[in-house]
Amino acid sequence: MNFKYLIVTLLAFVGSSLFTYAHATNQSTYENETAIVFEANDGQTTDAYEGFIWVPENRNKADSRMIKVSYVRFPSKAQNKGSPIIYLAGGPGGSGIATAKWRRFPLFVGLTEHADVIALDQRGTGKSNNLPKCTSSQNIDLTKVTDIANTSSRYRNAALECHQFWQQQGIDVLGYTSVQNALDLDDLRKHFKAQKVSLWGISYGSHLAFAAMSLFEDRIDKVVIASAEGLNQTVKLPSYTSNYFARVQAQLNGDEKLKSKFPDIQMLMSKVHKTLLDNPMEIKIPTRDGKEIDFLFQKHHMQLLASMMIADPNQYLAMLLQTYAELAEGQTEVLIKILSRGIFNNPVIDFKLMSFAMDVASGITDSRLAQVKRETKNGLLGDLLNFPMPHLNKVIPELDLGDTFRLPKPNSVPTLLFTGTLDGRTYVEGQKESVAHLTKLTQVIVENAGHNLYTISPEVLSRMLAFFADQQVDTKPIVVEPAFIKHLQN
Repeated sequence: MNFKYLIVTLLAFVGSSLFTYAHATNQSTYENETAIVFEANDGQTTDAYEGFIWVPENRNKADSRMIKVSYVRFPSKAQNKGSPIIYLAGGPGGSGIATAKWRRFPLFVGLTEHADVIALDQRGTGKSNNLPKCTSSQNIDLTKVTDIANTSSRYRNAALECHQFWQQQGIDVLGYTSVQNALDLDDLRKHFKAQKVSLWGISYGSHLAFAAMSLFEDRIDKVVIASAEGLNQTVKLPSYTSNYFARVQAQLNGDEKLKSKFPDIQMLMSKVHKTLLDNPMEIKIPTRDGKEIDFLFQKHHMQLLASMMIADPNQYLAMLLQTYAELAEGQTEVLIKILSRGIFNNPVIDFKLMSFAMDVASGITDSRLAQVKRETKNGLLGDLLNFPMPHLNKVIPELDLGDTFRLPKPNSVPTLLFTGTLDGRTYVEGQKESVAHLTKLTQVIVENAGHNLYTISPEVLSRMLAFFADQQVDTKPIVVEPAFIKHLQN
């Protein structure tokens, strides 16, 4: 018998022992919880509780079915515990429990110095997901010239097919919005018998935190976010992409050899895009089974690839710059290496409900959409950074949450924001706009960090702990080395 399974079984069976453990660590157990030994991917372990709550799929319907929302709770041993800290994963579609198993495990454990920490699988994700993936009848021919207008049309048709498919499965698609998702957090608060909860999130997780702050500000204690995405920022502004690459260029200019190789990366990218627009490239992509796929590589493919690879200034950004440099010389070695990972191998359009619906529901205001369209004409990556948004905007009209949701109101919840200067997904300028309505904001700039910055420096956790403990937070910038420079140098 598995040793860890035996431990869990004994803890669940011997009620008196569990009571003694809970009493000794100043903990309470809650309904639907089971004691477990939680193991991270690197083998580290800690005591935890696995639990769940039942919530309405769609609170706007009196006869809505109930769905299960699962979590793992890391108990605090503090004598005077703070409000439970609920982790909100990004995506949308990320799993909080999976994140806790990954390299952020030390943060989950570290924050238990202050309070119980909850790794939440939001509705429709991870262990809270029993929703079928939808594979549509729509496909993109990988061997023919296509354009974004045609691709967008096919995606919208696929979305309508999938909406019908999910309805036929008895699933209420209208329940998968950031409003319903945020209300789950208040139900968790009640489940934990807490007056307030604190929120800790990243990217879409910050978007969800903003939604919760708008809905029930008085029941939120503190908020820590990184890589902030505002309620009207599901689609990022194309003009900020140029600013991002200007910051990347400034780092390249600090190394004479790299400055010589990449004297103007925006000009390089534009040149490659123009070449691919005029003369799409016929290539063969090797697959894992030893075969090859014929593929006509075009401008929008390169833009989509860039959108996927610029989030963090690491080896992927280095590989992207090398790809542009090679393509400018008619070479494809690095490109083939990247594409062999299967990025464009599947021509059939499919969707996962949670990530699809959350973005479509949050949508975009008409004025911002008009701005995006204006900026797309000269944008390096067009409007593809958040594809398939805004192309799916209002594809299911009744799913859209409306401008009242998207326009934030002043908010006084104490909030700590970490912003990476080389974040290629939620740009610095956008993050500044996303928190303009917060009256109790503390911001820490992390120089040269990207989108996933929580483990970039031990200083991040240190300042989070100070914030949760109501201590003065050091707002001096945290400075790290841009990893992509070293990758390009090697």
